[in-house]
Amino acid sequence: MKHFLVMLMRRPQVDLAVVPLHHQFLVSLREQGRNEMSGGFADKSGGAYLLRAESMEEALAIAHSDPAHTSGGWDVTVYEWDAH
Repeated sequence: MKHFLVMLMRRPQVDLAVVPLHHQFLVSLREQGRNEMSGGFADKSGGAYLLRAESMEEALAIAHSDPAHTSGGWDVTVYEWDAH
């Protein structure tokens, strides 16, 4: 599997009620062995997680199913990460 860095940046219209759903999503990914680490930025502007997936297409499909993305409250960007 490859590594992908998923970055989430809060939009002004963010619904904070979605945050627990997003956290549950990350726990589910961790239980599947797909989320190696995650966390928010200290300035509360967003956060990131390190995702394991077979391809960019799979990584995008996973990241775009995140409640943070489906709610429209965060901009989500996915980068393939050549981790060493």
